[in-house]
Amino acid sequence: MLHHDEDGATGITLNKPMAAEVSAVLPEWQPHVTPPGVLFQGGPVQMDSAMGLVSVPGGEAAQTEALGIAMLFGGLALVDLDAPPPVVVPELAGLRIFVGYAGWGAGQLEAELIEGAWYVVERDSRDPFHESSDLWREVLVRQRNSLSLVANYTMHPEQN
Repeated sequence: MLHHDEDGATGITLNKPMAAEVSAVLPEWQPHVTPPGVLFQGGPVQMDSAMGLVSVPGGEAAQTEALGIAMLFGGLALVDLDAPPPVVVPELAGLRIFVGYAGWGAGQLEAELIEGAWYVVERDSRDPFHESSDLWREVLVRQRNSLSLVANYTMHPEQN
């Protein structure tokens, strides 16, 4: 979740790498992205746009007024992909580029949470830059409640 208020919410999916290399659409950013160097599908909204999520050194206490960086929370920020990389890169510790995003209108996410459509978990600012293909499971395992048990459920119950 990147932003949430009474008007709605915006988020990105962290664990959907795409086949396309960053160099195919933003070649100037390719040398600076966190491996594996591919684009990630952030969600179904505005699939013709890209969003750069970055980690800023200093974690929770990170404060930067660098050109092209908009702080979010916990040392995470959005980077203006139109900014020249040499101006922005010295301020970064990690970068992933997402195509599209997930969006909810006013009250929509709250209704989905009440329905039980989403798990609410503790965040870790390292998750967006995690290289494992099993991020979903690893996030669930570290939860300090019964939700950690869900991590061991089969992904294909019909094969049980």
